[in-house]
Amino acid sequence: MTPKPDAPLLIAEPAATLAGAEILPPETGADAGGRGLVPVGSAQPGELYAALDLGTNNCRLLIARPSFSQHTQHKTLKVVDSYSRIVRLGEGVSESGRLGEEAMRRTIKALATCKQKLNRYGIAKYRFVATEACRRASNAERFLTRVRNELGLAIDIISNEEEARLAFLGCSSLLQRDTRHALAFDIGGGSTEFMWVKIDPEQPLNSHKRHLIQDWMSLPYGVMNMSEQFGGPAFTEMYFEEIVAKISGLLAPLERDNQIAARIWKENVQMLSTSGTVTTLAAIHLNLPHYDRSKIDGIKLSISDIRGATQTLMRMSPAERAAHPCIGSARTDFILSGCAIFEAIARTFPIDKITIADRGVREGIIVSLMREVAPV
Repeated sequence: MTPKPDAPLLIAEPAATLAGAEILPPETGADAGGRGLVPVGSAQPGELYAALDLGTNNCRLLIARPSFSQHTQHKTLKVVDSYSRIVRLGEGVSESGRLGEEAMRRTIKALATCKQKLNRYGIAKYRFVATEACRRASNAERFLTRVRNELGLAIDIISNEEEARLAFLGCSSLLQRDTRHALAFDIGGGSTEFMWVKIDPEQPLNSHKRHLIQDWMSLPYGVMNMSEQFGGPAFTEMYFEEIVAKISGLLAPLERDNQIAARIWKENVQMLSTSGTVTTLAAIHLNLPHYDRSKIDGIKLSISDIRGATQTLMRMSPAERAAHPCIGSARTDFILSGCAIFEAIARTFPIDKITIADRGVREGIIVSLMREVAPV
């Protein structure tokens, strides 16, 4: 259990930038000037921002610019380019304590694609981060030095707490006006982050003082290492309830210290997920012919809807899951372990509905970079 802060902490959300923001779809015909990376200090409002999130399972890049929406009367993020690739960087780290050679090779290949995309644009401000696999691996610093030398990408390893803050910041615009408390979570490849946040209704919607962190927790388990601990993907279905029980036990202090379940019964608590597991389950529930972010990001579904999608997956064979257009062969190995983690969350915090975000750390990074340009 992560110690509670002595006093509520402010979410580093920008005023007059992305409060209430939407994430707009990619542009077409983006500039391919190929100017490369511009030093951070040269950033000007309206220029391009880039964020890279190197996780245990995925490598994700986002390039975006601020754009004012006449409809919402708020600034938005206009996606210029993006990239996501499952690299399984953390494969075997829970056992060996080291990044494997094959995992590093896959990751450098994905990062090279990211670098090619970055070189097409004049990036004003950027930040590249790594999370749980690199926090744990004894050879992570050597690997990131290699990345810097070979590709010119300087990637920082961030703490669990900062990862949780960035994930929340990236999706906080999905909070409803009447929400008084929010429980946000991100099921990653090697860890799962939670934030318990109080909403101050006296503060304006675009104020950085509106969201107060009451507590946060980082569990050292995500879809990849949770599966590995129980024998690998072939055994996840067999040990599904054991995984649920393990995660539920680890969540008990967060529930006990904050009485979240009791608040769910008494007031308007919003559950917010930034997890790839949950976006996939939402797509399965909607029976989409292929994954479509525009139909998922911001959707509100019942917990029973998500559980129904889990049951659909449990009835499939591994080959059927791999062939499903919303899952695919790259994600199929760890989707059930993610479902088990989600089920533990749903049992511990008995809420009826969940808001699902297809956004997170990358968007949070860009919001924080924009705030540096246009501070409160």
